[in-house]
Amino acid sequence: MSGIIAQNSGRHTGLVKASSGGGGVWNLILTQTASADSTISFTSGIDSTYDEYVFKFINIHPSADDGRFAFNVSIDSGSNYNVAKQSSFFRAYHFESESSAALSYQDDDDLALGTGVQNIFNTDLGNDNDQSLGGYLHLYSLSDTTFVKHFIGSSQASSANDTTTECFFAGYANTASAIDAVQFSMTSGNIDSGTISLFGIS
Repeated sequence: MSGIIAQNSGRHTGLVKASSGGGGVWNLILTQTASADSTISFTSGIDSTYDEYVFKFINIHPSADDGRFAFNVSIDSGSNYNVAKQSSFFRAYHFESESSAALSYQDDDDLALGTGVQNIFNTDLGNDNDQSLGGYLHLYSLSDTTFVKHFIGSSQASSANDTTTECFFAGYANTASAIDAVQFSMTSGNIDSGTISLFGIS
């Protein structure tokens, strides 16, 4: 993203103003820091204030090898995370050993109106001390009550089998109801450390 970060005593304020001719302002709503959490839920700050919301994942570290990072959405303030989703998923990887590299569609990780979690990273995350995940999830018009709710995202991580792996996913939550909560989880183990920040784009 090309832009100017607002400064405050050497630290950014959470507002990122896009360069002239594009974008908008990234308004930091909330940052949560993981500490051996089974889930991290955002149950406030998602409403009609913004047409676009973006989650940023910084140094997400799993408690154990072989976990997958995922999300789900709610239309009842987080009482249930079971909205049907339609999605597609592909990934690219490259082994540190140079033994293999590939780009492929991952049909086991797309959803066909499934109500379970949508994978953000679909291969085994590594839990070595220096291994982690970064990425984003971008959601559109979550308060709209006419159309389905679209999302796109990407993640990059160092995997348990010592590869650099980038995953790309997109789809929609198949509901005309407003989405007002988003939850993140590991498919095994927990989110040992890392931060997740929620921004509204104005």
